[in-house]
Amino acid sequence: MRFRDRAEAGSLLARKLEHYKNAPDLLVLGLPRGGVPVACAVATAMNAPLDVLIVRKLGVPGYDELAMGAIASNGIQILNDSLIRHLDIPECVIQAVIEREREELNRREREYRGVRPPAEISGKTVIIVDDGLATGSTMRAAIAALRLQHPAKIVAAVPTASAETGEELKQEADEVVCAITPEPFYAVGLSYEDFAQTTDAEVRALMAAHLPERLN
Repeated sequence: MRFRDRAEAGSLLARKLEHYKNAPDLLVLGLPRGGVPVACAVATAMNAPLDVLIVRKLGVPGYDELAMGAIASNGIQILNDSLIRHLDIPECVIQAVIEREREELNRREREYRGVRPPAEISGKTVIIVDDGLATGSTMRAAIAALRLQHPAKIVAAVPTASAETGEELKQEADEVVCAITPEPFYAVGLSYEDFAQTTDAEVRALMAAHLPERLN
């Protein structure tokens, strides 16, 4: 099975989340950029508010795919202390990476949300949505950031994922919902007919269309 695009993927994913429809204190968060079109379709189907959770991985210099931590909306910062000690990464290097990624995080905050503050997380059932899971590193960082804000429940929801990654994620999220788990799994994009990169402008437009007052 292949999804036509992220919007269709979100609509199909929403069917597996039907039991959350109209639930009190429900919040849907999209991981920019590609997760936002999926999350928008889910939020619409759930009759729930939509926001973005911006997460930036802190890559080890020279090995950017290896994360030594992450920063997220609401000033959340998480560091992998054991990895940092093992690689003997100097504090000045860590701070330089944090500063660079925070600049991009702040830019995206302004671009997507305008002057509105992030949504309140505490006590909410939060469905956090991306367009797929390969290694799951971004979703793990997002879950860790959300835990620090004391939600009632975290549901990780994606249209497509590696079965192995989905199982591993169950150790961190309260619930993991996935529409399809292709076997063998090679890449998220192979589950889509149209997997063009989502732009900043598209994210802003989706947010404005779902909740126009958030971006005034």
